[in-house]
Amino acid sequence: MDESEDVPKDFIELKSAKLSVDEVSELVVSPYCGAVSLFIGTTRNNFEGKKVIHLEYEAYTSMAETEIKKICRDVRQKWPSVKHIAVYHRLGVVPITEASVIIAVSSPHRAESLEAVKYCINTLKASVPIWKKEIYEDEYSWKENKECFWANSEK
Repeated sequence: MDESEDVPKDFIELKSAKLSVDEVSELVVSPYCGAVSLFIGTTRNNFEGKKVIHLEYEAYTSMAETEIKKICRDVRQKWPSVKHIAVYHRLGVVPITEASVIIAVSSPHRAESLEAVKYCINTLKASVPIWKKEIYEDEYSWKENKECFWANSEK
């Protein structure tokens, strides 16, 4: 395969089905890259001493996809050697231990893909309109991302 055949690609998906780490990581594999870096955000069973039953996610889907595309463009400007980027986020109910978000990035060397993955998750949490509801044993709470720019602008 000629490297010109392996053009950089972005894979973005918001879906209600269970996310697969294998599926997402395989999307970014390239024979020209020696690194695939992953971030997997999972549902934990507790928050501030409360027992979490599950999470629920909602999104303004078209805007969320547009914002994720911007993140991918930013990654390519900051780290030009990045080959492929995959950002998958689950919507709806996410049980304990299951993935809410999977981000995968490939690059020739590890430093760029590791930095790009960190940038992706931090920027996603700060700018993408996806909302999380934590369901506890006897109550629930919509969670505000502390990084979220629109939450900070109202205070």
